[in-house]
Amino acid sequence: MKTLPSLLTLCVALFCSALQASERADIGWTLIETGALVVDVRTPAEFEVGHLNNAINVPLSKLSQHFSNKDKDRAIVLYCRSGNRSEKAYQFLKHQGFTNIHNAGGFVEMQESHKP
Repeated sequence: MKTLPSLLTLCVALFCSALQASERADIGWTLIETGALVVDVRTPAEFEVGHLNNAINVPLSKLSQHFSNKDKDRAIVLYCRSGNRSEKAYQFLKHQGFTNIHNAGGFVEMQESHKP
């Protein structure tokens, strides 16, 4: 009987996590539709396999070089495979003074969230 509460807690946590993931992707699409720069921080090989329309590929390791002289108020939507690298990119850019950035999560998450 002790496993039932644990299982229920796990299901609720997974459900809430999925809702949060969908919300960040939805916000990403709203920003994209209003002209935000779309940045895929995955590797070039991952980008080549598939990416969002109008996305530019700036791998996480090249972020500092690419954004060194960019407008820090420009709307930027970041994504990667799962949301982890885009979160690192978000934190890096935020630390560099960028003010209008959003971690939209993972590529598949973004695709599934898109309502054309």
